[in-house]
Amino acid sequence: MRLVKRRLLKLLLLSVVLGSLCMLWVSRPKMSWNPSYIMGYSWLEYTNEDGGPEKVCNCSAILRGETGALEQAKLLTITKDFKESVQIPDEYYINATQDCSQFKLSRKYLPYPLSQEEEDFPLAYSMLVHHKVQNFERLLRAIYSPQNIYCVHVDKKSDTSFFSAIMGITSCFPNVFMVSKPVSVVYAAWPRVQADLNCMADLYDASTRWKYFINLCGQDFPLKTNLEIVQMLRSLRGGNSMESEQIGEKKWRVTNSYQIVDGQIQATGKVKDPPPFNLPIMSGNAYIVVSRGYIRSVLEDSRIQALIEWAKDTYSPDEFLWATIQRIPGVPGSTWPNSKYDMTDINAIARLVKWWSHEGSQGSLDAAYPECHGNHVRSICVYGAGDLPWLLEQHHLFANKFDTDTDPIAVYCLEKYLRQKALAELHWM
Repeated sequence: MRLVKRRLLKLLLLSVVLGSLCMLWVSRPKMSWNPSYIMGYSWLEYTNEDGGPEKVCNCSAILRGETGALEQAKLLTITKDFKESVQIPDEYYINATQDCSQFKLSRKYLPYPLSQEEEDFPLAYSMLVHHKVQNFERLLRAIYSPQNIYCVHVDKKSDTSFFSAIMGITSCFPNVFMVSKPVSVVYAAWPRVQADLNCMADLYDASTRWKYFINLCGQDFPLKTNLEIVQMLRSLRGGNSMESEQIGEKKWRVTNSYQIVDGQIQATGKVKDPPPFNLPIMSGNAYIVVSRGYIRSVLEDSRIQALIEWAKDTYSPDEFLWATIQRIPGVPGSTWPNSKYDMTDINAIARLVKWWSHEGSQGSLDAAYPECHGNHVRSICVYGAGDLPWLLEQHHLFANKFDTDTDPIAVYCLEKYLRQKALAELHWM
């Protein structure tokens, strides 16, 4: 009888303790969800086993700028066998994305936000591509996070196999989609702007949560982790960041009329009327970092709609339209059109490009940046592995150009560095 009583007493005490624990659990302060509490994340690290032929390089030594490692990387990029070994045909992606779960798992796409801060600050991306599937896929993987949203515009002139591969990749993600109205892009002509406008409209309609818009092309690559990008955008406090300067010697682009003939832009010989509302036309570039309010103005502001119509027969409108809108009073995040507020591409955070004409030897006061360690295409540096130490010291969010056909080691080491840094940031949450 005593034994029974003792057992009943123990059960009673146990029920009281369990009840108290349950009450504590129910009434506990709500904590931010941290995936590291639920599962390990070491499987998201990039290792040599994941890499292709690039894994023979010592990325740590390359990022430290060690001469031997840089020379080895340079030698490999000009070796025929190595160049052939890193080529991935479009058909690989078409086949690999037949099983989306396996594709995302094998490529180690992030399945969850790595921090509450990132989850609460989603971003919207416009990605314009026309060739080089591998470039696009590695860029998407580098910037992918499930709280963000991505609009992909494939040039209507692209090869069928390229289109199918991109369609296969985007179909594997609920937050990545193809633009609803693709256009045939013509260099330096209006369709280049229209492609971004179509993605802007789709992104604006698709979600009300995202805070900032960033547009990219297939040969861009991030220099910062998603958390770093979020923190830098927060620090803008609603402002925008892009090149926007007095137009100067490029004024001919907006004073003469142009048209597309047989897929090429040509002058009509006609002089254009002045811009609407006497808006001061500014010089800039196609790539911007802007708030959701800026995008709303682009889509709805009557002044901007008039400017867009006026700009459709200009030369390279992508290199003045966004910069001009940035200086229109009342546009969210804009700055005053006075020259005191001019911003160069070096000071803006949107995108870093090395132009051949501004390169120079180290220590040269006449040079804006050191010489290119890769090669040049249309006077722009296609980065090599030797450019990485300098690139990672800059404040820009993205850089252009990268090319896995020309120097896959630069992309391999950069993406590996960013993933390791992103997971290291998680340790400190």
